[in-house]
Amino acid sequence: MRIIKINTTAYKEEDFYLLTNLSEEDIVEVIMPIVNLERDGHEEYDNEYLFSKLTERYPRALIEFYSEDTIDTITI
Repeated sequence: MRIIKINTTAYKEEDFYLLTNLSEEDIVEVIMPIVNLERDGHEEYDNEYLFSKLTERYPRALIEFYSEDTIDTITI
């Protein structure tokens, strides 16, 4: 299991993180076509939509979604 940062745009604030046991290939296989459709001027997506498509495709996999807003920070 690992944490993977997903970056689909040039904007850092739109990045999100997955805690998952999926491989990079599994993730790219689901997300890439959706991102490419938006880049070609078709339907838009958000990060929660990408997450939902991953969980639909891999219902038995461990996949948890985190954004910058949902990650706790400890400042020491």
